Amino acid sequence: MQVELTQPGVLLNPDGNLAQVGWSRQPLLDCNLEQARFYALKPLQRFRLKRWDYYAVFTPRRFFSATIADLGYAGNLFVYTLDFETGELHEEGIVVPLARGVSLPRNSTEGVSAFADDRLQMTFEVLPNERRVKVNWGAFHEGRGIHADIRLQCLPEYESMNIVIPIGRRRFYFNRKINCLPAEGILRYGGVSETLDPHICLGSLDWGCGVWEYRSYWNWASASGFLPDGRTVGLNLGCGFGDLSRADENALILQNRIHKLEGVRFEYTSGDYMKPWRFRDAQGRLDLVFTPFKERVARTNLGIIFSEVHQMFGRYQGKAVTDDGEEVLIHDLIGFAEEHHARW
Repeated sequence: MQVELTQPGVLLNPDGNLAQVGWSRQPLLDCNLEQARFYALKPLQRFRLKRWDYYAVFTPRRFFSATIADLGYAGNLFVYTLDFETGELHEEGIVVPLARGVSLPRNSTEGVSAFADDRLQMTFEVLPNERRVKVNWGAFHEGRGIHADIRLQCLPEYESMNIVIPIGRRRFYFNRKINCLPAEGILRYGGVSETLDPHICLGSLDWGCGVWEYRSYWNWASASGFLPDGRTVGLNLGCGFGDLSRADENALILQNRIHKLEGVRFEYTSGDYMKPWRFRDAQGRLDLVFTPFKERVARTNLGIIFSEVHQMFGRYQGKAVTDDGEEVLIHDLIGFAEEHHARW
């Protein structure tokens, strides 16, 4: 049984346990991480808390993504971009010991995420009715440089996929994802400059925090695009870690409204990721085939700290049924699906 949360409150009780478990259409919980109690020695807790602010933008030509993350023991800043026509994919990242200089807001609804040094400047700002993403990385890809100043429309009535679930006894996952945010602004990569038109360009947000088991695994799939009739359509699908008995993050997003799905299965061949993937849910409302055209592999191996992501870019085909019974036909919707293993 999925539990939909409707009442605002805090994320954690004074004893460190989750105050509520479930999902919601709007962010309702205050991220009071100061109440975390998963270690006896409180000063050690900051090294296990993970927080991140991730943006992705789809244009007709390109995928662009930028992330500011605080992993507790380190900050992680990374940007990557994929040209759909040529297949060129490039990614660069910076690791900052103890996350020095990384700033993230308490909640997803306000504030600024930022990092700046002599190599890179990144600022993600929440403004009235929009979110602004600014990146300036002059040395990106051997001096070609990447620069972005993008405004993502985010009206108060837009629904988002919010989830809070336990991981074991004292650990948890708290996440907000917003799909299909109309994007406008400028994106420059090397000698190529794009002016983003909100009628054909869409962005998405992945904002969250949590405390994972040391060995963790998950799947995530996401897409934001348009139907032939001009309506926006998005997907957010996930499984893996945590107790999903009361909530998962599976949803169809149509015209910025959440249509909740349950128990979506990721059917794919681990290790042979270019084979088609299939997604089906427990109620018969979702049946999609995802055909990859590009693989992104991001691997970090620092001994006790390890991460490996296989993120596949491809096209979704199939159908999804809304809460009120409308069958939505999906054709050539570009998005991604991933497998992630971590020791962190």
